Amino acid sequence: MFPPLTDEELHELTESFRTHGLRHAIVLGPDGTVLDGRHRLAVCKALGVEPRFTTYEGDDPDGYALSVNIRQRKLTTGQAAMIATKAQAGTKAHEHLSPEEAMRSLSETTGVSTGRLELADMVMRHEPELVEPVITRTVSLDKAHEIALANKARAQASQEYLARLHTEAPDLADSVIMGELTALQAWTKHRDRLKEDARQRRVATYLLCDVVTSLAQTRGTRTFAKYDPQYQAPGRSVTRETIAHAMTALTEMDAVWRERDLP
Repeated sequence: MFPPLTDEELHELTESFRTHGLRHAIVLGPDGTVLDGRHRLAVCKALGVEPRFTTYEGDDPDGYALSVNIRQRKLTTGQAAMIATKAQAGTKAHEHLSPEEAMRSLSETTGVSTGRLELADMVMRHEPELVEPVITRTVSLDKAHEIALANKARAQASQEYLARLHTEAPDLADSVIMGELTALQAWTKHRDRLKEDARQRRVATYLLCDVVTSLAQTRGTRTFAKYDPQYQAPGRSVTRETIAHAMTALTEMDAVWRERDLP
């Protein structure tokens, strides 16, 4: 999980070998896996130096390899945190612990602060594609965490949108589930619908308040008797058919008012 040594670091290690030889034995696990010293082993082979080996005798070879390499390598805190978090995600060693306990244990093992580990964990969960760029220092942990936070916020908003759509606009919720729309697109469409519905309600209310109120005010005034077709507005003539339609409209309006229990 650790990035290879930089050219400068490899050069320093090679020159140290030329001057002092192999000063620290290469540590192997019980199965012969190199737990610490893969670069030293490579330099030994390149220079023809006989390597020395020692075998790890503890009960947590993975934890040992992680701890010793994080503490020895020249890593940024972001790299160290991400490597430690990635390593823990691939093991069941802490599955019996709560997330908080596992985080503290990992911090004690690696020497990386829980604060940096929490940032790395956020990246692992919400922007896993940035894990390797953080390890290789292509992207800083802080920048990756910023992106992960934005992703988390978008994901939470999408869940909230979908939950409300299930209640307020089931057809749009179905479109999200079918992959035809994203939750944000569906929510935007729902808001547009609500805005259009409000506009139509406003127009209808203004129209009815204007027309029906004016008509009601003519009751008992004999205004109807003074109606004269020669003065009618173009395109707005009143005929028996118009009166019949108006009566039907008022009957329908009355039914809606009763249904909605409006005053």
